Amino acid sequence: MRKRSVILNGHATSVSLEDAYWEEVHAMAVREGIPVAALIERIDRSRQGGNLSSAIRLAVLADYRARIAGE
Repeated sequence: MRKRSVILNGHATSVSLEDAYWEEVHAMAVREGIPVAALIERIDRSRQGGNLSSAIRLAVLADYRARIAGE
């Protein structure tokens, strides 16, 4: 697990994510054609409690489930 700095709404914050999750965040952003920061901002806006790192992991899981269901 590594701590990574991200800028959200002009403010620096950090998230602790395993490399596999971080790689998938990048892949999600590429699939959606948006910057990673924009994807993380969207995840941050939609989270309901919990910390940002957990919200990102849940977003990765939801994306994975949606892609599996679509196959």
